[in-house]
Amino acid sequence: MTLTDAIQKRIHELCLEHKITINKLSIICGITQSTLNNIFSRENNKPTVSTIKKICDGLNISLVEFFDTDYFNNLEQEIQ
Repeated sequence: MTLTDAIQKRIHELCLEHKITINKLSIICGITQSTLNNIFSRENNKPTVSTIKKICDGLNISLVEFFDTDYFNNLEQEIQ
């Protein structure tokens, strides 16, 4: 699994947990819908930490909570 795959899965999981859509997430977090859509459409393969922090702030979770999941264990090496 790549880092982008893990981030996509985690965002999707958090939306399910909070019973919100990606559109609602963008409103809550102050992120444009296109920014989130780009994360999922792979146009933006590497979301910034700033974007992830905004998601965390909107959901009232820490960065540690965001990354504290098995999705981020055993990621593929990105430097080749």
